Amino acid sequence: MAIILVANLISNELYFRLDFTEENQYTFSEATQEVLDELNGVITITAYFSEDLPPQLLKGRQDFQDQLIEYENRSGGNIVFEFVNPNENEEAERDAQQNGVSPVMVNVTERDQVQQLRAYMGAVLKMDDRKEVIPLIQPGAAMEYAITTAIKKVSIADKPKLGLIQGYGEPSIRALPQLMEQLSVLYDVEPFNLRDTSVVPSYYRSLIWIYPKDSVDQYEFAKLDKYLNNGGGLFIAHSNVEGDLQQGLLSNTTDVGLKGWLAGKGLTVDDRFVVDAQCISVNVQQRKGFFTINSQVEFPYFPNLNNFEDHSITQGLEGVIFPFTTALTFNQQDTAWSQMPLVMTSEKSGFVSAPTYLDIQKKWTNADFPSGPQTVAAALEKANSRIVYISNGTFCVNGEGQRPQQQNPDNINLASNSIDWIADDTGLIDLRTKGITSRPLESVEDSTKLILKYGNVFAPILLILIYAFIRKQRLQRKRQKWMQGNYE
Repeated sequence: MAIILVANLISNELYFRLDFTEENQYTFSEATQEVLDELNGVITITAYFSEDLPPQLLKGRQDFQDQLIEYENRSGGNIVFEFVNPNENEEAERDAQQNGVSPVMVNVTERDQVQQLRAYMGAVLKMDDRKEVIPLIQPGAAMEYAITTAIKKVSIADKPKLGLIQGYGEPSIRALPQLMEQLSVLYDVEPFNLRDTSVVPSYYRSLIWIYPKDSVDQYEFAKLDKYLNNGGGLFIAHSNVEGDLQQGLLSNTTDVGLKGWLAGKGLTVDDRFVVDAQCISVNVQQRKGFFTINSQVEFPYFPNLNNFEDHSITQGLEGVIFPFTTALTFNQQDTAWSQMPLVMTSEKSGFVSAPTYLDIQKKWTNADFPSGPQTVAAALEKANSRIVYISNGTFCVNGEGQRPQQQNPDNINLASNSIDWIADDTGLIDLRTKGITSRPLESVEDSTKLILKYGNVFAPILLILIYAFIRKQRLQRKRQKWMQGNYE
């Protein structure tokens, strides 16, 4: 009894846990600890959770509470939390809704009857006059990124600024909601027109330039050069080619001046489409008689990229998608800039020259992909200046309107990581990409697929036959011993 008592006392003082998940879901990252170490005040977390929840949702509540306990322990008293049941009374429910936590309807089965419950599963963080809301705690979701970024948001009074270059046909801030949501954790992003000032303001930690479509005057490029020479940074996402799926036309975009400007810094942008055997499928409508059939067709113009250079920008990425992209190569026009590839295509890649027409029903073969890996994203660095170039202008654009296109999460992570690296603030990169977002199957040869296919069918049968043969032999030997009078 005394041993158990001592063990309990020790366990209360020495808290630890073992994490065997592949993505270290229950282990705090260094970024989280750095955020907690930098706190200079107390953050209050109010978790609004209903109590009469189904068992699977109650586990989510307990997991969230366990994480908050760890945040509280790690923060040295700068994180305090409480749980409130909004279903308890009208005042608590009104308080939850006013703070931005709305109820969700969940099905509860009681006495073989399904009933709907207004459930609250959210949290509000407050520090001074700043507030951040986590509207929904998803059961089973890794919450470290959401909690840490919320803590970061409310703890920063004055965020550094980023400039989103406008004025040359680029998408607006409203067309980039996913990217802006991630960047808002650390930065204030504001539109910036190169024509409006004689110099780029030095308070911008980085400039962001996404898919300019109109020609840029050389005088504006001179402003960028001066800004970079003074230690600035620039993130560029631009397409040198474009595809019109409606008309089936592949063409080059207007040269806005970026191609020549980048070539002078050691980065050459190709004019041909890159095609990759490792690609995503697109939905195609086919007419068969009186019927229209939807089918999935592999589309090599949309590479599914998971060949990454070992770099802080690509840390934790699983796969990105660049629809209609071009290859990048390095030259030696300016040896002051060091060049680094970031994202490459697979071993089976090729080129298609523009302009040309698109054949969606084309039967692709290995002969169409003879060129090996091609660089499609690269970084340039000189002294304190950094540039990241992505050879696709739409990979992180959602678009405007009522139904913006949702982008692949790792596309947004790649853009955010690049901007963090340029701004020399990489603390949240490993946390942002923590967790498995995709696990694409490795491509195998047709012969290997055939072996695996028939192996799965016949291997179990063969094992059963071998076992039956061995068992029969053992029984025969035992029977012979019995006939000889040996009953051992």
